[in-house]
Amino acid sequence: MKLVLASSSPRRRELLPLLGLPFEVIEPEVEELTTGDPREVVAANAELKARAGAGLAGPGATVLGADTDVVLNGLVLGKPADEAEARARLRSLAGRDHEVHSGVYVVGPAGARSGTEATTVGFRRLGDDEIDAYVATGEWRGRAGGYAVQGYGSSLIASVDGDLSNVIGLPLPLVARLVGDLQTS
Repeated sequence: MKLVLASSSPRRRELLPLLGLPFEVIEPEVEELTTGDPREVVAANAELKARAGAGLAGPGATVLGADTDVVLNGLVLGKPADEAEARARLRSLAGRDHEVHSGVYVVGPAGARSGTEATTVGFRRLGDDEIDAYVATGEWRGRAGGYAVQGYGSSLIASVDGDLSNVIGLPLPLVARLVGDLQTS
């Protein structure tokens, strides 16, 4: 099976090898959805990426698209555009639980499979000095919710209930199941 990851995410490129699957990377450009039911948004964005990637990968490829976002009180937070937005997101998450949703879509010669994953993350209470120090690291850039659980952001976290790989950006158990389903089809 020729597996193609349709993503520009460095985190997904780091995680996917943990499944032992050889893969190539294509970076399709798609206009992502940003509003609506969070599970539906990440599922639709994953499909958009996979289908756009399939158009670039050519016949015979199995293409994996994924989308991850942070959800607080039912609202998709997205990636902060600047330091002020990063601070605002971190303040809104401080001392509270939120969800990280991912959509995964795999399409290839054997058909298509899709699924979603949700993980609950609890933030510690944070003071302005802690938020400022984290924002100064720059790690928030390009990150859903404005933090990275696998980096300096781990110090912001009080708890993770569910799949940690989902919070990083690619729910590996779900990906393994979907790819496996297509291989046995």
